[in-house]
Amino acid sequence: MSHVGHLWERLVRAALRRERTGTDAYGRPTGGIAGNVPSSLSNSRDIDPILRAADEIQDEDPTISRILCEHAYTLAQNLDPNSEGRGVLQFKTGLMSIIKQKLAKKEGGVTDRSQDISRLRDFYKLYREKNNVDKLREEEMELRESGAFSGNFRELERKTLKRKRVFATLKVLGTVLEQLTKELSPEEAEGLIPEELKRVIESDAAMTEDLIAYNIIPLDAPAITNAITSFPEVRAAISSLKYYRGLPKLPANFPIPATRSADILDFLHYVFGFQKGNVSNQRENIVNLLSNEQSRLGIPDDHEPKLDETAVERVFLKSLDNYIKWCTYLDIPLMWSNLDLSKEKKILFISLYFLIWGEAANIRYLPECLCYIFHRMGEELDELLRQQLAKPADSCVTENGVSFLEQVICPLYDVIAAEAANNNDGKEPHSTWRNYDDFNEYFWSPSCLKLLWPFDRHSSFFWKPTPRTKNILKSNVTKRRGKTSFVEHRTFFHLYHSFHRLWIFLFMMFQALTIIAFNDGNLDSKTIREVLSLGPTFFIMKLFQSALDIVVMYGAYSTTRLLAVSRIFVRFIWFSFATIFICFLYVKGLQEKTSSNSESIIFKIYIIVLGIYTGIQFFWSSLSRLPSCHRLFNQCDDWSLVRLIKWMHQEHYYVGRGMYEATTDYIMYMLFWLVVLGGKFSFAYFLQIRPLVKPTRDIIDIKDVRYSWHDFVSKNNHNALTVASLWAPVFCIYLLDIHIFYTIISAVVGFLLGARDRLGEIRSLGAVHKLFEKFPEAFMDNLHIPLANRDTLRITGQVLQKNKFDAARFSPFWNEIVKNLREEDYITNLEMELLLMPTNSGTVPMVQWPLFLLASKIFLAKDIAGESDSQEELWDRISRDDYMKYAVEECFYTIKLILTSILADDDGKLWVERIYEDIRGSMVKRSIHIDFQLKKLALVIQKVTALTGILKEVGTPELESGAVNAALDLYDVIQLDFFNVNMRENYATWNMLLKARKEGRLFSKLKWPRDPELRSQIRRLHSLFTIKDSAVNVPKNLEARRRLQFFTNSLFMSMPRTKPVREMLSFSVFTPYYSETVLYSMKELLKKNEDGISILFYLQKIYPDEWKNFLARIGRDENTHEADLIDNDDENLELRFWASYRGQTLARTVRGMMYYRKALMLQAYLERMTVGDIEAAVPTTEATDIKGFEFSPEARAHADLKFTYVVTCQIYGRQKEEQKPEAADIALLLQRQVGIKRMKHLQLMVSGNLLSLNEALRVAFIDEVETLTDGKVHKEFYSKLVKGDINGKDKEVYSIKLPGNPKLGEGKPENQNHAIVFTRGNAVQTIDMNQDNYFEEALKMRNLLEEFHAYHGIRPATILGVREHVFTGSVSSLASFMSNQETSFVTLGQRVLASPLKVRMHYGHPDVFDRVFHITRGGISKASRVINISEDIYAGFNSTLRQGNITHHEYIQALYLLARDEMLGSIRLLCLKEKWPEGMVSRFLVGIYTDLGSCLISSGCFHSTLPPSDTTSVLWYAPLLLIYAILRLQLINLAELEFDLIPVSYLSLDQLRNCA
Repeated sequence: MSHVGHLWERLVRAALRRERTGTDAYGRPTGGIAGNVPSSLSNSRDIDPILRAADEIQDEDPTISRILCEHAYTLAQNLDPNSEGRGVLQFKTGLMSIIKQKLAKKEGGVTDRSQDISRLRDFYKLYREKNNVDKLREEEMELRESGAFSGNFRELERKTLKRKRVFATLKVLGTVLEQLTKELSPEEAEGLIPEELKRVIESDAAMTEDLIAYNIIPLDAPAITNAITSFPEVRAAISSLKYYRGLPKLPANFPIPATRSADILDFLHYVFGFQKGNVSNQRENIVNLLSNEQSRLGIPDDHEPKLDETAVERVFLKSLDNYIKWCTYLDIPLMWSNLDLSKEKKILFISLYFLIWGEAANIRYLPECLCYIFHRMGEELDELLRQQLAKPADSCVTENGVSFLEQVICPLYDVIAAEAANNNDGKEPHSTWRNYDDFNEYFWSPSCLKLLWPFDRHSSFFWKPTPRTKNILKSNVTKRRGKTSFVEHRTFFHLYHSFHRLWIFLFMMFQALTIIAFNDGNLDSKTIREVLSLGPTFFIMKLFQSALDIVVMYGAYSTTRLLAVSRIFVRFIWFSFATIFICFLYVKGLQEKTSSNSESIIFKIYIIVLGIYTGIQFFWSSLSRLPSCHRLFNQCDDWSLVRLIKWMHQEHYYVGRGMYEATTDYIMYMLFWLVVLGGKFSFAYFLQIRPLVKPTRDIIDIKDVRYSWHDFVSKNNHNALTVASLWAPVFCIYLLDIHIFYTIISAVVGFLLGARDRLGEIRSLGAVHKLFEKFPEAFMDNLHIPLANRDTLRITGQVLQKNKFDAARFSPFWNEIVKNLREEDYITNLEMELLLMPTNSGTVPMVQWPLFLLASKIFLAKDIAGESDSQEELWDRISRDDYMKYAVEECFYTIKLILTSILADDDGKLWVERIYEDIRGSMVKRSIHIDFQLKKLALVIQKVTALTGILKEVGTPELESGAVNAALDLYDVIQLDFFNVNMRENYATWNMLLKARKEGRLFSKLKWPRDPELRSQIRRLHSLFTIKDSAVNVPKNLEARRRLQFFTNSLFMSMPRTKPVREMLSFSVFTPYYSETVLYSMKELLKKNEDGISILFYLQKIYPDEWKNFLARIGRDENTHEADLIDNDDENLELRFWASYRGQTLARTVRGMMYYRKALMLQAYLERMTVGDIEAAVPTTEATDIKGFEFSPEARAHADLKFTYVVTCQIYGRQKEEQKPEAADIALLLQRQVGIKRMKHLQLMVSGNLLSLNEALRVAFIDEVETLTDGKVHKEFYSKLVKGDINGKDKEVYSIKLPGNPKLGEGKPENQNHAIVFTRGNAVQTIDMNQDNYFEEALKMRNLLEEFHAYHGIRPATILGVREHVFTGSVSSLASFMSNQETSFVTLGQRVLASPLKVRMHYGHPDVFDRVFHITRGGISKASRVINISEDIYAGFNSTLRQGNITHHEYIQALYLLARDEMLGSIRLLCLKEKWPEGMVSRFLVGIYTDLGSCLISSGCFHSTLPPSDTTSVLWYAPLLLIYAILRLQLINLAELEFDLIPVSYLSLDQLRNCA
C-alpha cells in the first residue's frame, strides 16, 4: 500500500510541476507545488506565494511547509467550496494528497495542529536570525552606492536577489500568521503574538517594495532603491494628485495604502466605482504624462518641486481636445467654466477621462461615446463636489455596491456584442448589422442627448437584434435599430460613388480631347461650341452620383438625421432639374445655331448659366484652399448662410472638418499633378486619340457592307459596333495609363527628394572609410545634446581640441554599436577589435581613429620612407593618404607616451626627451634623411613591437625582466643603427646616458603599466605594428556593412536636434502576438522536411559566417557540430536564441525593441555629467567612461520612465493553463537570469549581456476565469499585465475586468485594444512580429520623437512614418519580388505620398503614433468584422479625417522580415497577395473611405482631389486592373518551382485569415 501511495504522490507532483526545467533567479528549480493555481482561484493572490514559500522551506522545516500548504488549501476551499471551477478539483486533490502523504508523515503520524501558530511564530524568528535580516538591507545599500561604477555588479545582483527572496518568504509567513490568529480570541492572539513581534512583522513587510506589484513607478510601495521617485518631475506629478481643499472627504474605512496618502483618483474610485486595477494603472499613466510634460519645461530642480501650470494645461488640452471639439460641434456647453478651472480641477477632469477610457474595453472604439459618458459623469461630478462628504454616484450604484463597469460599460457592450453575434462571423451583409462606426456615429448628433443619464435602456439605441436562425419556419423579424448614417452595401457602384469626381474629370477630359481631335486641333467657334457639350455630361454624371447617394443610404433613412436625408433627396431633385434644364438649353441652342438665325439667345443663356455655375464653383474651390478663409468660415459657423452653403456642398459630419493645408503645400501638390496629368493628357491626345480620327471617319464612311449575322447592330448606324471595338481598348488604356505617368513622375520626384535629403551618399564601405573623420562632428550636431564646452571651442577656433572633444563623445556610441554587431554575430572578434574606436580621453595630442582605418598604413609608410629622397617628398607621399598620416603621427606620440610612462628612472626619461627633441629639430631643419637612417626604420619597429608585445600582458617578474631587455635592445638599435644626429651639441647628455648604459643603471627601474587607458594604448600600438593586412573589407558581412553605411549616412541627414533623455518625449512600443513561434525549440530546429533539410541546417548554410562567429562567441571551435552544443544546457539555450534571432520569432522582435532601452540608458548615463552645467569639473575620462552603464540606477530609471515595451499576448493565460511551450518561452523572455547565463560565455569585452535587457518588457493578455454564480459556472474575462518576477515567474501588475469576451471583431485590433491601456508616454510605436530593430537606429529615436513638435504644415504631426529595410530578398525569387516591391513602396512611394502629396496613410509599418491623440479618437486601428480586415490602414484614415498630419522620415529605419515560409516561396505568399485585394475591396464599403474620396469637396483638402493611396499607386483602380496579371505571373513562377498551388478562387475568407 505504501508503494501505491508513493506512486500516487509522484504522479501528483509530476502533474503539478508541469515537467518544467531550469532555475529561477536564485538558482532553485522552477517547479514544485507552486505556480499551478487555477485561474478560477486567481482572485486570491495569496495562494501562489504561500505555496512557493512552502516549496522553498520544505527541506528546512517540513512542518512549517505543511502549515502553509494547509492554509493555502483552506483559502482555495473558501473560494470554491464545490470545486466547480476548471482545474480546481485536480488542484485541491493533489495538494491534499501531498499534505497527507508527504508533509504530515514526516512528523511521525498524528499531527497536533493546535500548536501551528506557535511553531510558525518560532520559525519566523529563527528564519530572521538565520538570514541576518537586520543587516541585509544595509549591506545592499552600501554595495549599491559603491557598486555602480566599481565593477561589483555580480555581488550587487546576488545581494539584491537574496534580500528579495528572504523578505518574500517573511511576508508570506507574516501574512499566514496574521490570518491564523484571526480565528482566535483577542486575548489568545495577544498571548501568541506579542506587540513587539507585530511591529517586527510590519517592519519586515515595509521592506518589500520590490515585491509589491508595480509597473514603472512604485506609487503604492515604498521606494528606497528605485531612483524614479527621486526625480523632481515625478515627485511634482505625484504631489499634484493629492487631495486638495474643497474635495469631499472619503469615508474613514476606505482602504488607502499605508505608503501614500489619499489622492484624486481614490476619490473618483470611491464615487464612481472604478476597478482597483484600472485606478492603479491610470494613476501611473497620469503621473507619467504630467512628469514628462514637466521635464520638458526645463524648470530648475527644487527641494519641494511643484507641478507647473503650463504642464497641466498642455496635458489637459491634449487629453480633452476631442471632447472640446465634440461639445463645440453639438453646440453644447462644456462641463466646466474657464473662470473656475483651477489646476486641481484640470487634473481631476484628466483623471476622470482616463479612468473612463481605461475601463471602457470595446467601447474605446467609440471615442464620441466616451465623450458623452465623460460629459454626463462630469455633470454628475459637479453636483458631488458640492457635498462635504463623498458619496457614490447614483449612475453607478448597483445592488452589490458601486460599479462603473456594470452600470455604464456593460449595457453598451451588450448591445454591441448582440450585433456582433448576429453577423454570422462577418458573412452576413454589412447592411444588416451595426458595427463600431455605426454606434459611434450615433453620438455625432444632438439626439444622443436623449439617452439621458443614467442610460435610458428603452431607447432604440439599446435595441438588440433577435439571434438569427436557420429554421425557415421561424421569422427573423425583430425590432432593431438600423444603420446610423452610412450603409455598407456590397455593390460595384462604390467604384463610381466613392471617387465620382475623378470619373467625371476623366470622362470630360476624354470627351474634350476627342472633340478637339475630330476638329483637327482647330480651336474655332465650332470647336468651342462642341466642347461646351461638357456641361450636359457633367450634370448627367452628377445626377447619377446623386442617385447613388439615395441607393447607398438605403437602410439608414429612419436613423439618420433629417437634414442628412433631406440633403440627398434635395440634391437628387436639384440635379434632375439642372440636368434637364442644361440639356434642354444646349440642344435647343444647337438647333437654333443650325437654323438661319446665327445669333441664338438660348445658347447665350446656356453659356451664361454654365459660366455662373462654373464661376461659383471655382470661386468656392479657390477660397477653400486658403487657411485664413477656412478659419473665418469656422468662426462664422453659427451663421445660417454659412451653414446653408456648407450643407449644400457636403453633409456636416463630425469627422472630415477643417481639413485644409497651407497654401505652399497646396501649390506643390498642384504642380506635381499638373506635370502628371499634363503628360497623361498629352500622351492621350497625340498618341491615342488623334491617330484614331482618320480610321474612324473611314469606317463611318464605308457604305453597303453586307453582314451575315449582325445586321441588327451594324446596319444603318455607320458601323457603330466596329467603331466601338476600335475605341474601347484605347479608352481602357486611357483610364489605366495615369498610373504609369504617376509612377514615372513619382520616381523622378522621389529621387530628387532623396538627393535633397542626402540619402545614399554613403553606399559603399569605401565611402565609410573616406568620410569617417567627419562622423564625430555630424554625430555631435545631430544625435548629441548641445554642450557649452563644444560651442566655446568652436567659437575660439580651437579646431584640434574640438575634434578631439567630438571624437571622445562619439566613441562610446560607436563602440557600443560595434559590440552589438559582435553580440549579434555579424562580425568576428578581430573585426570588432579593428572597428572599436579609442576613447580619445588621454593625453595624445590628436584624434585616434579605429584600427580598420589605420591597418597596414605603418608598413606602407615604412616603405615610402625607404624610397624617398627628401623630407618634402616623404611627407607629401604620406599626406596623400590622411589615415596614413594619422597612423604615423599616432605612433610618434604614443611611443613617447608609453616610454615616459613605464621608464621610472630619470636617465630613461631623459633619453626619451632627448630623442624626441632631436627628431623635432631635424624636422625643422628638413634634414631628417640626413640625421636618421630611415632604411633601418623596420628594425626600430621590430624592437618597439617586441616591447609592446610584452607590456600588453599581465605583469610578472619574468615579463618585467623581459621588458627591460626589450627596452635596452630598442636603445641599442636607435643609438647604433638609426641615429646619425650630431651628438656634440648635447655631448653632456649623451655621455651621461652612455655611462648609465655601461653601468647598467639605464632602464633599471621599470613601472609596469596598470592604468587601463595606458594599457589600451599599448595594445593599440602593438596592433598598428603587427596588422599587415589591409582592412578595406572590414567588416566582411554584408548586413553589417549595410547597417554601418545607413547609420553613418543618416548622420548627415536633416533631423530635429535631440533633447536630453530627461526632457525627451516618452514612448511605448506595442507588439500584438497570438500563437506564433516565440523561441525555436531544439525539436523544431532539428526536424527535417521531406527533403531531409532542417531549419538549423538551412540557417547554417545561408548564414555560414554568422554561424562561425556564434561558435567563437561561446568559446567553441568553428568545426564544432551542433550535437555537441545540445547536451550543454547553456549552449543549448544559446543555440536556440541564435536560430530564433534569424527567423520570424517573438524573441527576435523583443531583442530588437529592447535596444531602445539600452540606447536610452547609454545616453542618460553619458549625459549625467552635463546636468547642471558641471561638465567642466569632470575629467574627460569619466565623462566618456561607459563601464557598467546598464547597472546605473539613474540611467535605468530614466530609461524606464521614457520607454515601455508591451507585448499583447492575447491567449497567454490559456497557454499557461494548457502548458504550451509558447507560455514557457514567453516567461523565459521575461526573466533576467537568461542574460546572466549568457554572460558566462562573453569572454570578450562585449557589453551585449541581457542582464537588464528585458526589464522593460511587459506582457498583456486576456485571462479567462471561471466563476461560480447561482450554481453555474460563468466565464469572466480580465485584461492583465504581467512582468518578470524575482521567483522566475511572471508577476501580475494590473488586472482589469472586462464586460465580456473582448473579441467581437477582428482578432488583431481587438488584441491591441484591450492592452493599449497599459502603454505609457506621449507616443506609441506599432511593431509587428515580423519586425526588428537595431541599436544604432534606437539612438535616433529621440530625434524622431521631436518631429511631433517640428513644423510639418499648419497641423502638427500625429503619425510619424518610418522606412523599413527588407533583408530577406536574396533567399528566393519570390522573396526578391516581395523585397523589391516593399522597398520601392517604403522609400520612393511613401516619400512622395508624404511630400509633396501629403496623402501618406498608415500601412501597418513601424510608424510612431501620437498616443494621446489616437487613444482619445478611437485607437490605432478598427476592428469591425471582415469589413476592417486590413485593420491598420484605418488608423491613417481616422487620423487624417480628425485633422491629423502624417509624415514620413527616412533617417531612421526598422527591419522588416518576410516570414520563413514566404522566404522559401510557399503558398503563404499567395495567401498574403489574396488578403491585400480583399482588404482593398472591403475598404470601398466603409464610410470613412467614402469620406476621404468623396465627401470633402467643401474642405479643399488634397484627399478630395484624388483618392488616397494604399499601394505604390496613388489611384485605386490601377492595382485592381493589375491584380489578375500579377497573380497570373506568380502562379507561373510558382509552377516553375514545382509547388502545389491552391487556386486563388477557392481560397475562402477564413483560409485567407489563417494564411495572413
